[in-house]
Amino acid sequence: MELTMNRIILGVILFCGLNGGLLAQSGELCQGAYFTEKQGAEFLEAETYQDLATWEHKSQQIRDRILKGLELSTLPPRPSSKAIIHGKMILDGYSVEKVILETLPGFYLTGNLYRPLKQLESYAGILAPHGHGQNPTGRYMEQTQKRCAALAKMGAVVLAWDMIGHGDSQQCQHKIPKAAKLQTINSLRALDFLESLPGIDKQRIGMTGESGGGTQTFLLAALDDRIKVSVPCVMVSAYFFGGCVCESGMPIHKAAGFQTNNVQIAALAAPRPMLLISDGGDWTKNTAEVEFPYILSIYSLYGQARLLENVHLPHEKHDYGPSKRKAMYVFMAKTLGLNLQAVQNSQGEMDESSIRVLSPEALSVFDNQHRLPAHALQGDAAVMGVL
Repeated sequence: MELTMNRIILGVILFCGLNGGLLAQSGELCQGAYFTEKQGAEFLEAETYQDLATWEHKSQQIRDRILKGLELSTLPPRPSSKAIIHGKMILDGYSVEKVILETLPGFYLTGNLYRPLKQLESYAGILAPHGHGQNPTGRYMEQTQKRCAALAKMGAVVLAWDMIGHGDSQQCQHKIPKAAKLQTINSLRALDFLESLPGIDKQRIGMTGESGGGTQTFLLAALDDRIKVSVPCVMVSAYFFGGCVCESGMPIHKAAGFQTNNVQIAALAAPRPMLLISDGGDWTKNTAEVEFPYILSIYSLYGQARLLENVHLPHEKHDYGPSKRKAMYVFMAKTLGLNLQAVQNSQGEMDESSIRVLSPEALSVFDNQHRLPAHALQGDAAVMGVL
């Protein structure tokens, strides 16, 4: 199992191009396995809180550090251009459309919008960021398409979008130095867009992603209480801080005299409903004994321990596989008022067989009628210039 986890970590290093490895730390950056497992547990033991006021003071310090570290203490203005939605495809119980959304002047988020075909009085909205993966990457992966389609069949409007440098998002490389800033801006603008759609119930907004998408999930939930329900999958760890520049390449965890970790950042979702999904094949292998009890103690300060759950799968690996999706469907159905039966067979078992996995070509947002605008930024230097 240890070998499996090491291979996963090595893959993330190689994918994101962090030269020198995860253990080569400098300055205020906390990257990869910044703590040992023992140090991570000891950090949490030393950071216990007995009353809500003390925790809320600490939580504000953590938010301030994230915003300052991401250079987002003052948010950039929203571009005035309207989102382009096109290419609607009708499938079994849901539709898939293509979205092009300007998030910064000259920078465009690219993704797919999944909607229920059944007319409802209102719809939950769910953001679905993805993690780092092999080809086909990102929103094209089977696991991403299946969870988005299933949630749409259950009654939610779901937005899946590309990490920078993935899929259709090719205006810069994934590993630009301020990738974490840009992807957080994209998450915020994705949320703005989702809330603006007709029929969306702003009190039923959820977010879930795996690995790097899990990082995006707990970061946005920490910064924006419009996220009412969150499900970070295979990511929340006491000792692992994220292996890619898009997660830990900016100083969000540490400053002079200050230290936090991803467990405390995830705890900022309290007291909103949250499900931690963890497994035995990566840095979430200790969640049931270390990370979950700590976050539960924070929820208990609010008197809302019942709103935090953990599904730990000790024999599974680092992915958003069927059993992890099943756990998420149950939680989202319960907390967002979705129809779980829409993805169950007559025996009450999860059934995704009606979901069609589409090709990257079918999901791509660009075609002869819809091209990247002429004023779009091109290249790492141009994108870094606006950041």
